[in-house]
Amino acid sequence: QVQLVESGGGLVQPGGSLRLSCAVSGRTWSSVTVAWFRQAPGKDREFVASIYRGSSSAYYSDSVTGRFTIFRDNDKNTVYLQMNSLKPEDTAVYYCAARTPTTGVRTRGSEYDYWGQGTQVTVSS
Repeated sequence: QVQLVESGGGLVQPGGSLRLSCAVSGRTWSSVTVAWFRQAPGKDREFVASIYRGSSSAYYSDSVTGRFTIFRDNDKNTVYLQMNSLKPEDTAVYYCAARTPTTGVRTRGSEYDYWGQGTQVTVSS
């Protein structure tokens, strides 16, 4: 049983940085696979990044690789998404999602069972 709460969204200028947080509660922190998804107005939800096998593996979509980093702070039971070099096309509601442990990455929303409420990221001048 897992509960997720996202925070850290806001308005940022193109080229700026933002760090999103996903606070995880429950008894399965050390074993869950966690991912970030985003959904822009009028668009389908898309995969952004995932961390799995604890903190040993991470995977990124082509659109964010090299700019975004996903990492854990186990002491705080939190997964972060560090977003650098932000572009207007990064504007979306960002969601944290979790599921039972996996040995490989999962990039489909339907493969996740637990979701946060979302946090808005707007990249604009």
